[in-house]
Amino acid sequence: MAKDSTGAATPAYFNIDPDAARAELGPPTTTEGFARIARACAAGREDLASRGLGEQGRKTLRLFSTWEITRYLIPVAQAHFRRVLRARPDLPQGRSETEGGARWFTLDEVLRLRAHFSSAGSRSKEYAPFRPEGLPAKVVAVANFKGGVGKSSTAAHLAMSAALDGYRVLVVDLDSQGSLTSIFGGRVEDEWQTVFPLIAGHHARHLRATNQARIDRGEAPLPLDDTLGAALEVDPAGLVQKTHWPNIDLIGAQLNLYWAEFQIPVWRLQSRGWKLWDALSDGLEGAGLLDAYDIVFLDTPPALGYLTINGLSAADILLVPLGASFLEFDSTGRFFDMLHATFASIEEGENIAARALGREGLAFEWDAVRAVLTRYDGSQQGELAALMQSYLGPVLSPHRQDFTALIGQAGEQVNGIYEADYRDFNRETYARGRETFDETYAAFKRLLIGTWKRDQEAAVAEDAAANGEAETAQQGIARA
Repeated sequence: MAKDSTGAATPAYFNIDPDAARAELGPPTTTEGFARIARACAAGREDLASRGLGEQGRKTLRLFSTWEITRYLIPVAQAHFRRVLRARPDLPQGRSETEGGARWFTLDEVLRLRAHFSSAGSRSKEYAPFRPEGLPAKVVAVANFKGGVGKSSTAAHLAMSAALDGYRVLVVDLDSQGSLTSIFGGRVEDEWQTVFPLIAGHHARHLRATNQARIDRGEAPLPLDDTLGAALEVDPAGLVQKTHWPNIDLIGAQLNLYWAEFQIPVWRLQSRGWKLWDALSDGLEGAGLLDAYDIVFLDTPPALGYLTINGLSAADILLVPLGASFLEFDSTGRFFDMLHATFASIEEGENIAARALGREGLAFEWDAVRAVLTRYDGSQQGELAALMQSYLGPVLSPHRQDFTALIGQAGEQVNGIYEADYRDFNRETYARGRETFDETYAAFKRLLIGTWKRDQEAAVAEDAAANGEAETAQQGIARA
């Protein structure tokens, strides 16, 4: 450390020797230099990712112990759990690492055991999560245009929580950085294995319908280029890939997906009538994915681009992660301001034409919108968090997701919190780290169940009204 004439230490930025700085500089970086850096990162990424891979080069999910199952997954006493297994040898029996040691089960086995207890267990306990029949999956977008707020981590851990709870989950990565894809061990070669062909196919079908109308009017059709033609041949359900979680599937992302941000506005200019914001929701529904799953999580890019607009438009529930800092609070406020401006502009543009034609106008609606505090440190951020809560009220979830040692340790092992084996940690550290994510999921699950219950009530009321109208009509016929 440098010192001044009195012997006191001086700041590191004082008295830097220009010759020494020049010697440390190295040569200028060219475009090819970016490629070398990218290759080095790719090699390092493969090395890190391989630490969580199995023998076949794919990520594998850990086993779950009897203790963990009865504490977190199936609400029965360990003794009763063991008695049931002894009485029912046809049920999964797990495996033990030592003679007479704890028994361990795959998640698929846990799901089978849950199904058994759900059908044969006590009616006073919730073995299977609430899920109304006849209603589609709930689509949940996790969004904020500020990076580093825990967006992908929040989406991943909610998906894992829901899967452990017994829900069938689809995660859709809309971010070309592909963080969520990496978390779930996805392999995506190019944009044709992302949502890109789903969006392109939506535009192609619109263009085809437009061309038919033009032909009927005696006008020349607009060209359908090779990209759009190829997109029409893609089965959206074929974009879904299995993950190492038995009840979590993935539509992944990779760098080429960013091409959509340039291509979508070009298509929109060519065809002003194309409702680009409906492409993702129509694609998910058309492929039957909203019936095949219980929850669909969308991880959006850290920008309010066309892919994010598609994700937000498709969402029933919007979650906005942010940290308890002035800059993140300020940025999130601007994010909501941009959401208002963007969707109000779409509504205004569509409704001008709707009013002229006497049609029903467009009005976007979300079942619930919540901001979620992540990476929270109560010892230093309590006052600011309370201030944010006072301004945002119920929009800000009262649960604050703490940053604990478990989060950092699990990240170093290339795992989500729920993928970490509790034996690798201090038991107290594991319990505390898991608790904050369990509470985050509990707050989300209340939203999920509440919105499903509201939909269920609306469906019952609609059926009753329809039956009432039919009965009235029948009475009128009888009188006639």
